[in-house]
Amino acid sequence: MDTSAIAQFLPLILIFAIMYFLLIRPQQKKLKEHQKMVSALRRGDQVVTQGGLIGKVVKVKENNELEVELSEGVKVRVVQSTIAQVLSKTEPADT
Repeated sequence: MDTSAIAQFLPLILIFAIMYFLLIRPQQKKLKEHQKMVSALRRGDQVVTQGGLIGKVVKVKENNELEVELSEGVKVRVVQSTIAQVLSKTEPADT
C-alpha cells in the first residue's frame, strides 16, 4: 500500500470523524441523559409528555408505564420513554 492509496482514503476518514463528533456523539449523550431522567421518575413528579400533556405522576409501574394524573380524576397510562421533560421533582421522604 503506497501513500497515494492512503491519501485517497484520508478525506473519507476525516468526514467520518467529523460526522461522529458533530452528530452521533451528541445524540448518544442526549439519549443517555433522557434514559437517566426517565429512570429517576417517581410519584409526585410533574412531567410533560411528548404529546404536550402536563400532569403529575401518580404511579410508576414495573413494565415501563406510568400513571399520570392530568387533572383531578383524569388519569392516563403513559409509556415512560414518552416523557419529554420533568417540570418539578418531589423530594424523597425522610426515613
